[in-house]
Amino acid sequence: MLRQARIDSPGALHHIICRGIECSPIFQDDIDRDDFVGHLAALCTETSTKCLAWALIPNHFHLLLQTGTIPVATIMRRLLTGYAVRFNRRHGRHGHLFQNRYKSILCQEELYLLKLVRYIHLNPLRAGQVNSLEELKVFPYCGHGRLLATTKDDWQTIETVLERFGKRVFSARKGYEAFVADGVSQGQRPDLIGGGLIRSSGGWRRVKQNRQAELESKSDERILGEGQFVEEVLREAEEELARRTGYEYQGIGFDELLKQAARQFAQEADDLLRPGKQPARVNGRSLLCFWAVRDLGMTASEVGRRIGLTQSAVSRAVQRGEKLSVEMKITFLAGNA
Repeated sequence: MLRQARIDSPGALHHIICRGIECSPIFQDDIDRDDFVGHLAALCTETSTKCLAWALIPNHFHLLLQTGTIPVATIMRRLLTGYAVRFNRRHGRHGHLFQNRYKSILCQEELYLLKLVRYIHLNPLRAGQVNSLEELKVFPYCGHGRLLATTKDDWQTIETVLERFGKRVFSARKGYEAFVADGVSQGQRPDLIGGGLIRSSGGWRRVKQNRQAELESKSDERILGEGQFVEEVLREAEEELARRTGYEYQGIGFDELLKQAARQFAQEADDLLRPGKQPARVNGRSLLCFWAVRDLGMTASEVGRRIGLTQSAVSRAVQRGEKLSVEMKITFLAGNA
C-alpha cells in the first residue's frame, strides 16, 4: 500500500507517536533522555514550533506540536535523524533506531487539545515509570511538571494549555491538575490514537450516533476531528497539492520565485544569492524562502543550499517572509516572474 502524504499547515496541531524498531528501547538512560529533550527544545525554539505536551517512554515517545511556518515533517526529520546518529554512536550500534514512519495525527484543536495533553502526560504513570500523580509532578521527562511549575525551563509552551483553565496562573494550574487527575481512571484511550473512522468521527459514541441517524461521516486515519473538520482539512490539503502540482505543470520552479522576489524589492535576482544585510536584499531573500517552502514544498535544507544559508537561517527567513507577505499583501503570481 502506498504511504499517504503528511497533512500539515501553519498552526496545525499534531499528535506524534514514534516507537523503537521492534519495540526496542530508544532511551536507555537519562543521558539519552537529556540529549533528546535538549535537541527538541532547541528545534522548537529555532522554528517557533509550540510543544504543548510530551512524554518519553523507554521504547517510544509522544509529542503534541503546533507548527509555525516550518512543516512538522522537517522538524521531525531533524529531531529523529540527529538523535539516532548520536544514540548509535554512544551505544556502539548500527542500523535503524525507529520503527517505520512515526505516526502524525492532525487534530481538531477545540475538541481534542486538552484531552490529548492529559492523555500524553499520563503515559509515564500508565507505563509504570512513576507510581503516583505526586511522582508525575516531578518526573523530568514529561511536560506535566512544566505546566505545574514543579519542573522549570522556558522552551515548552504552557500558556496555550493553562489559559483554558482560567485567567490567573495559580487557579489555572489547580484546574489543570484536577483535570489530569480525572483522567487516571480512563486508562488507555484508543479513540485518540486508533483507526480512521473512529478517530475522525470523534470516538465510538459519535460513530454509534451517526449509525443510528444513518449519517455518513468523512474519515481519514491521519486526522482526529469531526466529519466537517476532516473535510475542510482534506480540501485544503488537496488545494495545496493542486497549487504545487500546477506550478510544476507550468514549469514554475525556484528560479521563477527568485526573479519575482527580487523584483518585489527592486533587486536583481543575483543580489538575493549574495550575502548582505541590506534591508531590500534581506526582505527579498526572506520572501523567496517563504515561497519556496510553502508553494514549492522545498525543505529548509534544500533552500539553504540554493542561496548559501544554513537550515536555521532559512527557517528564520521563512518566518520573516510570511510576515512580509501578510503585511505587504504580496502573493506569488504565476506568469509574472
